[in-house]
Amino acid sequence: MSEVPSPQLRISDQDRESALAALGEHMSVGRIDIDEFGERSARITAAKTRGELSEVFVDLPEPHPGYDVPKPAVSKPASPWAGISSTQRVMGALLPLLFIATIVFIIGTGASWWLIAIPIGISVAGEGLWGKGWENAHKKLGKQRRRELDG
Repeated sequence: MSEVPSPQLRISDQDRESALAALGEHMSVGRIDIDEFGERSARITAAKTRGELSEVFVDLPEPHPGYDVPKPAVSKPASPWAGISSTQRVMGALLPLLFIATIVFIIGTGASWWLIAIPIGISVAGEGLWGKGWENAHKKLGKQRRRELDG
């Protein structure tokens, strides 16, 4: 299946199973007999490296065992909150709750409607403090994720 890049690399159980399956094919077509199959399968079972496993097949044509190909590590995507301060996170979570609590308070107690100015004032102050930084951070993160997925 695949070339042996380094005979010193250790093999997995799946590599041994692949080798036993390939050896079984050689026996089924008559290249080796049952005694030789037993001897070679014992060597496969005891093999620790790719080199030891390859020695079992040195005098046999294809099929040879395939090896596990290591998969490249997948980078963890950046958090959706990356680049946003903890103060902004807290304000982003609490502000909608403050609006709801204020409306419930006004309706429940018959308080003056002008109390709604408190969460509105906090919203305006937050926009003034952080400006478009919040929105720009999300746009930048979205572009970065698309590049990672495409590339």
